[in-house]
Amino acid sequence: MTRPQNEAPISQPSGLRIAASAVVGTILFAALLFLAAGRLDWPAGWIYLVVVVSTLAANYIYLDRKNPELIAHRMRIGKGTKTWDMVWMWLFTPAFCSVYLVAGLDAGRFGWSDMPVWLWGLGLTLYVPGMLFNAWAMGVNPFFEKTVRIQHERGHRVIDSGPYAFVRHPGYVGFTAWLLSAPLMLGSWWAYVPALLAVGSLFVRTALEDRTLREELPGYGDYARRVRSRLLPGVW
Repeated sequence: MTRPQNEAPISQPSGLRIAASAVVGTILFAALLFLAAGRLDWPAGWIYLVVVVSTLAANYIYLDRKNPELIAHRMRIGKGTKTWDMVWMWLFTPAFCSVYLVAGLDAGRFGWSDMPVWLWGLGLTLYVPGMLFNAWAMGVNPFFEKTVRIQHERGHRVIDSGPYAFVRHPGYVGFTAWLLSAPLMLGSWWAYVPALLAVGSLFVRTALEDRTLREELPGYGDYARRVRSRLLPGVW
C-alpha cells in the first residue's frame, strides 16, 4: 500500500520490539485469565488463549503484507487525539479486562453459572468472522489508528472501499463480535455483564467518532449519506 499523501515519516518498529510487545501482552492476558481462575488446569482458558493469540498473529502477518506502515502508527498515541477518547479508553479498559476477570472467577474458580459446552462453537462462529472483518478494515484503511483524531499530517481522507462500502465503522463490528464471543468460549454467563457494558461503550465511541468525522473530515458527510449504517446495515 502506498504512503498517504503528505504523511510525515515514521520509523517502523523493529522485529524485536514487536516480538517483545507480543510476548508481554500474551503473558499479561494469560495472567488475567488464570489468576482469576486460581488454577492452571482450566482447558477452556488455554484453548481461548491459543485461539486469540493465533488469530492476532495471523492478523499481524496479514497487516505486515497488506498495510505495514499502519503497524507503526498503531503502536503510538498520535498528536491531536481527542480528549474525550483518552477518557473513554480509561473507562473502557477496565470493562474489557473485567470480561476475563469475571469469566475466570466464574467458569475457572467458583462455578457461579452453568453454560452448555456446545455454545463454545457459537462463540467461535462469532469470533472468527469478527476478526476477519476487523483485519479487512485494517488492511484497506491506512488511517486505522487506535485513537480518534483527524490525521492532518498524513493527508487523512475518507476510505469507502472494502468493508467501508457496507458500514462506516467495521472495526467496531469486529470488536463487538470479539466481546460477545468471549463469555461463550470461556463458559461464563456472568461474563456477559462486563461484556455488554463494554459493547455499550463501543457504541458510544462509535457515535462520538462518527460526529467528529462529520464535523472535521472533508467528504465524510457525503460518504455518510451514501453508507447510511454505522455498524449494522438497516439498523444503526
